[in-house]
Amino acid sequence: MRHVHFAVLLGFAVFTSALPSRFTRQNDDSSPKNAKVLILGGGVTGVIAARTLHEKGIDDFLIVEARDQLGGRMQNYTIGVPGKQYTVEVGPNWIQGTQTGNGTANPILTLARKHDVKNQYNDLDGSITTYDYNGFNDYRDLLNTSIDQFTQTGVVAGERVKTQQVDLSLQSAYGIIGATPKNLYESACQYYEVDWSPDQTSWIASAWNTNFTFDTDMGGFSDENNLCIDQRGFKTIIQAEAAEFIQPQQVSLNSVVASIEYSEDGATVTLTDGTTLTSDYVLCTFSLGVLQYGDVAFKPALPSWKMEAIQSMVMGTYTKIFLQFEEKFWFDTEMAVYADKERGRYPIWQNLDHVNFFPGSGLVFVTVTGDFSLRIEAMEDSDVQAEVMEVLRAMYPTTTVPDPVAFHFKRWHADPLFRGSYSNWPPSFLPGHSENLKATVDQRLWFAGEATSLKYFGFLHGAYYEGLHAGEEIAKCIAGGGCAGMQHEDYVVDAEPYPFVSITP
Repeated sequence: MRHVHFAVLLGFAVFTSALPSRFTRQNDDSSPKNAKVLILGGGVTGVIAARTLHEKGIDDFLIVEARDQLGGRMQNYTIGVPGKQYTVEVGPNWIQGTQTGNGTANPILTLARKHDVKNQYNDLDGSITTYDYNGFNDYRDLLNTSIDQFTQTGVVAGERVKTQQVDLSLQSAYGIIGATPKNLYESACQYYEVDWSPDQTSWIASAWNTNFTFDTDMGGFSDENNLCIDQRGFKTIIQAEAAEFIQPQQVSLNSVVASIEYSEDGATVTLTDGTTLTSDYVLCTFSLGVLQYGDVAFKPALPSWKMEAIQSMVMGTYTKIFLQFEEKFWFDTEMAVYADKERGRYPIWQNLDHVNFFPGSGLVFVTVTGDFSLRIEAMEDSDVQAEVMEVLRAMYPTTTVPDPVAFHFKRWHADPLFRGSYSNWPPSFLPGHSENLKATVDQRLWFAGEATSLKYFGFLHGAYYEGLHAGEEIAKCIAGGGCAGMQHEDYVVDAEPYPFVSITP
């Protein structure tokens, strides 16, 4: 069975290398359009939307992808000295929430099983060693307490929803339940629970986002996380899936979108090389960060309700820094937490040279997020490596810690195709904003991605479900000869007015 899937993937690689990268529009206005549907972006959302259209009998679509392959933020990197090289994931790495018994399976897990993509249970809460700037320091009891506190914030968030209380940040929730960190150890433990996802997190949205994925009582899949360790890369799940139904003429690789001109009659997409593509419908699956930065011009400009929704959400940055050493000298557990005097300074470590992952690889990686990620993106690799090594040597003061033989991290925020890692719901982002983020503009311009998922924002399975939903809705429009699309709210308003008559002259 493995050989069958591998052959399919090889076939996809062969035909994508020969894909036409440009489709030139004829000047005659009466000429046929390039496709009924242009799908902008070949990540999970784009490919699943295309698959859904195909299953509905609609094959007149074109995926327009800026990179040279499908996969979006599912990207890997080959790290290591010759003869000791490994594929590591610089983007999504986990199937988060898997399956409980015969219950509903995470669709990402289903794809991994279907295409024989190797993944392994990752004990994020139970297999942990703790350190500070003086070396090993066992404060796992504080970590366990922080895990319980995180659970408690979810319970209290549910009460706030019932009583319609205003939302606050997740870090504020810790203060309300009397769990404000009192020292650097409690702060590091809170970071492990809160900031490992980007900061600026909504208390209430964080609770439902967690419950719908991990809590089976709330409809979640399971409380487990599986780490992808397949040497073909995690992207295999989406590339192999695409190989089953996409034809060469249905994908345009190396095609960067510069602008989108839309009206009630259709849309014209212009690429950075001047090529134009026309269609009846356009589905934008761009990263939220790309929309926020204005890297793609919309003509006419997007309406104010759409722009408010785009700018109200947060695009977080999450950075994994990989190091390879000739020999392993670090913790034997899967994970480690480091407490520094500066909160967020290289706090979360993962041992890839573990019997469950890549034994003998000499690989370890450290994760930073938020402002610290932006900080290191502005630094030279050598300077980042020097800082990371300073922390490692502090963790092991009695060990002669050598320099790594390989070092790598990706600058997600600086990448104009992404402008960050994944979306995050802040306290000021209301359900109406979520509706407006995915709402259709002028019937022809559609939006979908993990950011538009109400229940699963920030997750790969959120991207999957949004692609599925967008494909189904667009198919209905095509079958019905047109439709209004996803509706929006003109104004997203507060529950109560502010105590001013007016703040204008």
